[in-house]
Amino acid sequence: MTALFALATSLLWGLADFGGGLLTRRAPALTVVVVSQSIAAVVLGAVVVTGGGWSEAGPRLWFAVAAGLAGPVALLAFYQALALGPMGVVSPLATLSVAVPVSVGLFLGERPGLVQVAGIAVAVAGVVLAGGPQLRGAAVQRRAVLLTLVAALGFGTVFVLITEASTTVTGLFLALFVQRVTSAAVGGAVLYATVRRGTPALPEGGLPRAALPAYAFVGLADVAANGTYAVAAQHGPVTVAAVLASLYPVVTALAARGFLRERLRAVQAAGAGLALVGTLLLATG
Repeated sequence: MTALFALATSLLWGLADFGGGLLTRRAPALTVVVVSQSIAAVVLGAVVVTGGGWSEAGPRLWFAVAAGLAGPVALLAFYQALALGPMGVVSPLATLSVAVPVSVGLFLGERPGLVQVAGIAVAVAGVVLAGGPQLRGAAVQRRAVLLTLVAALGFGTVFVLITEASTTVTGLFLALFVQRVTSAAVGGAVLYATVRRGTPALPEGGLPRAALPAYAFVGLADVAANGTYAVAAQHGPVTVAAVLASLYPVVTALAARGFLRERLRAVQAAGAGLALVGTLLLATG
């Protein structure tokens, strides 16, 4: 069950990143984040109200609030790092986020077997290579590296916090709702501040209604990924769940290949293959 839900997390996050990347070509990244998270919050709110999720309210929801605060900070740092580039260095470096939940799992006493350790190493190497790292001729600003590390720390922290936010399915919906409301509020406040400084929040001509389903998909896929990861981490070793969930860059690369006809570089194809081998080792170890 852990492998299944963790792989579902990678699929959902990979597709959400792909969709978000397409949307940011037409609208500011912060606007994409705020709109998609707000739509997800509305849908989750309806689920919580109809499903009686409020009965699960308790101190654990503070973990969801913390995840909602860490998420937007990580996203903003990541987008700023991508703007400074090069993307071929920034994107693979962000996968260091897996170190946070893996470290927590080891600290709590998890001891994966030798096959799983080998699987973790192979899978992480595959994810990094699937990002298409620029090994030569890639001048990287120190600020870009620092922002990427901040983003990785933030993403990894969200991994850990959302796992602790609930212990039941009903409680998980409530925790995800609280997380998304917090994220939308924080992102909205930052967006308001940028508008006050003269930065446009919407593309020319406004936000087309035809694009709303795409925003909804990005927001809901991200929410679903958080949920499947929480289930994976609660029903198996966090070290395994975190590594398998971190395979989403492979999904994003394959989606770009399939929908945009982007050609995979040799290093990316090799990385995808290694990630698959690592996944098999983790699932069978």
